[in-house]
Amino acid sequence: MDNINVIIKPLVTEKSTHLQESRNVYAFQVSSKANKAQIRQAVESIYNVRVLSVRTMNRKGKPRRSRFKMAHTSDWKRAIVTLDENSRIELY
Repeated sequence: MDNINVIIKPLVTEKSTHLQESRNVYAFQVSSKANKAQIRQAVESIYNVRVLSVRTMNRKGKPRRSRFKMAHTSDWKRAIVTLDENSRIELY
């Protein structure tokens, strides 16, 4: 899998911003087929940083009303990436 296709987007939320400032941890939405080694390699090559650990979790889609019936949002995968203390990513 190509490095650009592994990482879909960085997640910028209140919780992830707090983790960036306090623990040097970043959150990304990644491809559901990507494994931890591919995520590590993609983050290191795209952002030129050193990754210490990668944690992943699969998120289920939520039920939503669509006209007259119920539908679901799509399932997705989140990656929590811990960086070396000398590495930083500027997301915004």
